[in-house]
Amino acid sequence: MSVPMINPTSMASYRLKRKAAPYLYLSPSLVVVALLMLLPMCMVIAYSFQESAVLRPDARFAGLKHYREIFSDNVYWAALWHTLYFTIVSVIMHMILGLTFALMLNSDRVSPWLRSLLRVLYILPWLFTQVIIAVIWRLLLEPNGVVNSVLMNLGIIGSKIQWFSSTETALQAVTFANIWAGYPLFMVSLLAGLQGIPKDLYEAADIDGATGPQKLFFITIPQLMPIIISISLLDFIWTMQVFPLIWLTTGGGPIYATEVLSTYTYKLAFAQYDLSQAAASAVTILLLSIGLTLFYIRHQKAR
Repeated sequence: MSVPMINPTSMASYRLKRKAAPYLYLSPSLVVVALLMLLPMCMVIAYSFQESAVLRPDARFAGLKHYREIFSDNVYWAALWHTLYFTIVSVIMHMILGLTFALMLNSDRVSPWLRSLLRVLYILPWLFTQVIIAVIWRLLLEPNGVVNSVLMNLGIIGSKIQWFSSTETALQAVTFANIWAGYPLFMVSLLAGLQGIPKDLYEAADIDGATGPQKLFFITIPQLMPIIISISLLDFIWTMQVFPLIWLTTGGGPIYATEVLSTYTYKLAFAQYDLSQAAASAVTILLLSIGLTLFYIRHQKAR
């Protein structure tokens, strides 16, 4: 019985088709991503190197002029510092509150009906959009709002505080509002991680006489560390780009006290109509986001 000969050309064509098939299935999504994300990103990068971009059809090449202008602007550096402060404090407090509430909801010492009630209450901030959150906290923190009334009745403050109108408290007030809005993501993720930790580890620790803090720092946190790192990196990227909350509460004021990179870029583009310089500022935000994203991807691959 003769063995049929395999045509090398047909075999190579078959392998090429198999390799190309996944990309053909992905091609509609890739086209949409390219049109809605990659193309606008490339256009913004191009605008940052042009003089009077968009406003003039014959915009000429300006080189690094706009980057030098924003790097020599003190408001830009203040916005960068406020962005880092706002982001780092928010992420740290999101992690602490999320872990605390997740431990509470996972504890057997809390009755099941109370855990169900607390789960609903703790996740409520996640249901609101940033616009609604901004309105809520503007009402709560206004001079005649609930927060000032409660603090004055408790004797903590002697007079009404302009939380969003004072340069001393505006950044902290906006950061607090963002902390309240963002901790449920950590809580839900860490609660799922807690429920996946084997009970055998805690039973072995009880046999060895481990205390509650020892079990927390040597069993719970190490088991949750991959989730903590992943969620923290994502939260850092998202928080660094927050715009509606700050814009609707303080607008970057008073006197640039809450100016962040997103509001700084927005004002350059739509208040001063300096679209080229706004594009340069947007590129710096893009580079920061790309750096964090690459770090996150490397961490995921390492896992």
